[in-house]
Amino acid sequence: MTEMTLPGPKAPASISIDTWGMAHIRAENTHDAFFLQGFNAARDRLWQIDLWRKRGLGLLAADFGPGYLMQDRAARLFLYRGDMKSEWAAYGDDAEDICTAFAAGINAGIDLVRNGTWEMPPEFDTLGTQPAHWQAEDVVRIRTHCLMRNATSELARAQVHALADPQTDLLRTPLTPSVPQDEWHTASKVNLPADALAVYELATAPVTFQRARLDATLKEAPVWSTVDARKTVQPHAPSMEGSNNWAIAPEMTNTGRAIMASDPHRLHAAPSLRYMVHLSAPGLDLIGAGEPSSPGIMAGHNGTAAFSLTIFFADQEDVMVYETTDHGKSYRYGDRTEPFTQIDEVFAVKGHADQTLGLHFSRHGPVVYNMAGTAVAIRTVFTDPGTAPYMATLKSMRATTMPAFREALTTWGAPSVNMVYADTGGDICWQSAAYVPRRTGWRGLMPVDGSGAYEWTGFMTAADLPALENPKTGFVHSANEMNVPEGWDHNANAIGFEWFEDGRADRIANVIAAGGAADIAANRALQTDTFSALARDLIALLPDSAPADLLRGWDGHATSDSGAALLFELWLSCHLRPALLARVAPDETLRKFIAPGAVPTIVRMLEGKHPALARRARLDSATARDTFLSETLAAAWDDASERFGKDPAAWRWGDLHKGYFDHALTPLGASHDVGPLATGGGSSTVMMAHYEASDFRVRNGASVRMVVDVGGWDNSVWINTPGQSGVPGNAHYEDLASLWAAGDYVPMLYSADAVDKETRTRLNLIPKVV
Repeated sequence: MTEMTLPGPKAPASISIDTWGMAHIRAENTHDAFFLQGFNAARDRLWQIDLWRKRGLGLLAADFGPGYLMQDRAARLFLYRGDMKSEWAAYGDDAEDICTAFAAGINAGIDLVRNGTWEMPPEFDTLGTQPAHWQAEDVVRIRTHCLMRNATSELARAQVHALADPQTDLLRTPLTPSVPQDEWHTASKVNLPADALAVYELATAPVTFQRARLDATLKEAPVWSTVDARKTVQPHAPSMEGSNNWAIAPEMTNTGRAIMASDPHRLHAAPSLRYMVHLSAPGLDLIGAGEPSSPGIMAGHNGTAAFSLTIFFADQEDVMVYETTDHGKSYRYGDRTEPFTQIDEVFAVKGHADQTLGLHFSRHGPVVYNMAGTAVAIRTVFTDPGTAPYMATLKSMRATTMPAFREALTTWGAPSVNMVYADTGGDICWQSAAYVPRRTGWRGLMPVDGSGAYEWTGFMTAADLPALENPKTGFVHSANEMNVPEGWDHNANAIGFEWFEDGRADRIANVIAAGGAADIAANRALQTDTFSALARDLIALLPDSAPADLLRGWDGHATSDSGAALLFELWLSCHLRPALLARVAPDETLRKFIAPGAVPTIVRMLEGKHPALARRARLDSATARDTFLSETLAAAWDDASERFGKDPAAWRWGDLHKGYFDHALTPLGASHDVGPLATGGGSSTVMMAHYEASDFRVRNGASVRMVVDVGGWDNSVWINTPGQSGVPGNAHYEDLASLWAAGDYVPMLYSADAVDKETRTRLNLIPKVV
């Protein structure tokens, strides 16, 4: 136990670090709880949150030089620039006070690093930079780290339609419900270049470090105007970032208490995107996961109610196309022209004089392309108050009744989410929440003319969107599927059409409905379930003549020790999909837009449900299909034999499929990566473990998992990989990685006695009188 005198807190407080690295903060008032949350974030994740802030505010070039200037300009285009009074009000009466305290806590931690009391994280020394102080507004003005859709998909769809047809685009991403053909007549008649959204993609991209970029001169700054060419995933490829969550009513559990489970799926990295924390003060007792750069939590419980979120695939963006006049300074709108608004911004650039660059805006939003008589702007909820990612949790996380929880979500702007809720009174619910545009005359699937025919006329909010209270089934769940209820008017109130169809939601529902999730252990098993219904559907299509005995005897579980899973995934990713896309799209330009190919569409096509695509692929007869499946499977067998030996009994999926958490400074020679870790699962399992066929590294999945016993709080469990700390060399930097790979969890301790028993480090904080 150590003691520190610190300016900022109003009363004595403490931070106890348990065996697994979770910080349990005890304060005597709400201000101090959030101050210490920021202070603790600086202790554990300073380099991460400092980089996020500089990226979001467009301040990278000041630290890293001209190679980051264009990314700074792109980021500032999408900063919130509206009325701050309306912005703060969306998150609750005390949101500004909370963020002020949180930022002050971060700054107090930064001061300790700067004066040498705390050690400087090694990344700052590697790059020769210093952490910078925060303002309260920094917490909410940044929007570009939010999961948003579907601007890039609109452009990709336009490219595919120009090169092929709407059916072919279903191989890129399916549409649910189906869209009438006359929808495509609403699209802009301008043939946009494939890189028309390069500025938007750069604004929303993570920060990358390469020696050439750090050494770039001012003249070379434009070279870094697009997303890093080393990126293995094309910017237009559908994101695999989703999640699972569910809440089970007391009558469905062994204890008679509700259970809430959450495992968000995001890009894997070291340190983890999420951070677990426990905040205790009079009237406040929160524990769960959030982002270290934001106050509060987005998934966890408050001692009465548990809650969590997944992405609800509402469409919150549109691509607006303009005919420009006056040498690109104005654009046509209605029967007149309007000038683009220009804001000149000053950018500090390491080693150079400040640079002034213009940002341009139309009435719809940031202009990201302006060339040869055509301009493009993004209409996005980013520009409206109340859309700072996850910030509305400051209201919802403190709700202790179902009506209060649902009411708090009516000002939830972004990202669009499925919220599930369970409380000690036995109530459970699902509520979709977001600001969803009300569009006039189109469904938001293609770039449209920006001269006034296609406009937003307000938003649907959680008050208008679907919800479900205490269903007869005894549970609510979501997994990014199309879960808008039957009977919803998708013409008058279009929400979105690009949902995941990977089978996770059905698997979760089937297991819970069958009584397979009645206790904490069973819910852990469901979160780490590796069964793929899509795999079984595809295998069922194999002809009797195919060399498929190994697959036919497989139960569909992609465990890390499964040889059948290894063969199946090699077949799917390296042979079947590439061969099929080559048939459908012999033109490489077209193929790059639809790769790697949506598995649900491929399965339906091979089942005969997309006859036009089957004809194009020359697979419209049973003989042709059977031959194709047999030949690609035989090629996969040879591939597996060459890589892992001729004895299939020795094949293991985990020998190829590896969990890996890479650090941003790895390209500079830093050795802060965590992995490889043999792991099971795949892109269509509840235990999401999405990979690219180029190297089979798991790039996307659940780094955080939690299962909450609602009312029996100390029975709850969690995991956050690779560890809680973001400081390389810290005992908690990668201590949870091996547990995660094995599907294990650690206790989510809540009561004071339980926390004290597992406390390994305690910091007592005494207010310093200034």
